Amino acid sequence: MPEPRWTIVIPYFNEEQWLPATLASLSAQTLRPFRVVLVDNGSTDATTARAQEWAETQQGIETTLLTQPIPGQVHALNMGIAAVRTEFIAICDADTIYPPHYLETATRRLEAAAPSTIGFIAHDTGPNAHSGWERAGRWLYTHIIPNLLTHQAHGGGYAHLFRTAPYKASGGYDPALWPYVLKDHELVHRLWKQGRISYATDLWVQPSPRREDRKSVRWTLPERILYHATLPSQKDWFFYRFLQPRFIARGQKDTVLRQQNWSSPA
Repeated sequence: MPEPRWTIVIPYFNEEQWLPATLASLSAQTLRPFRVVLVDNGSTDATTARAQEWAETQQGIETTLLTQPIPGQVHALNMGIAAVRTEFIAICDADTIYPPHYLETATRRLEAAAPSTIGFIAHDTGPNAHSGWERAGRWLYTHIIPNLLTHQAHGGGYAHLFRTAPYKASGGYDPALWPYVLKDHELVHRLWKQGRISYATDLWVQPSPRREDRKSVRWTLPERILYHATLPSQKDWFFYRFLQPRFIARGQKDTVLRQQNWSSPA
């Protein structure tokens, strides 16, 4: 079997009810081989046991289990990314479903892209990914929105598919650079300094609906409007002089993501 070209990094904290479905979606991938790095961030439930059970039954999936005792997803991501040695890197979340063609499609897209394209961000989709409504939304966020609102994140950090070298060159997820919420948006700002980020209608994921419960960790409407209104050359000012002190004042450190107020999946 050839050497893996992809490594998937998944941080987790008390995800025993959600992680098995995510891992099952990775088992269903049409591409082999690939690697998975799972980083426990201090779980007190049976998530790590579920991860170990899964890893022992896989073929063509090399799994590494790490432990990051420092609280905060950014610390777990930082550790996981440091362990990546493959050509490509994918960041996934423990509560997101990835379609069987996910890695295969991403490989094809990256191979066909210009060298200046450093990666893709997959689209969010609902339960019926092939409905006309969902397909229209993906077309809009592939061909229109990214061209109107350039150098911005139009998808979540759980849907990153990148060439590893520029991803690491950007600094990646680093608590010394951005230990706050919305770290995927700040990272995309740095990634754009490395090269172009693209979108494709056939790259999509199904995040958990529980994300709708995270109202306490979102930015305000004026902050979001200003994010979209500022030019690429103004994004350093936006993140490090405008948004950062506001997040500090509101206590919006990355650790607030450990508050799990949602119910278990049905």
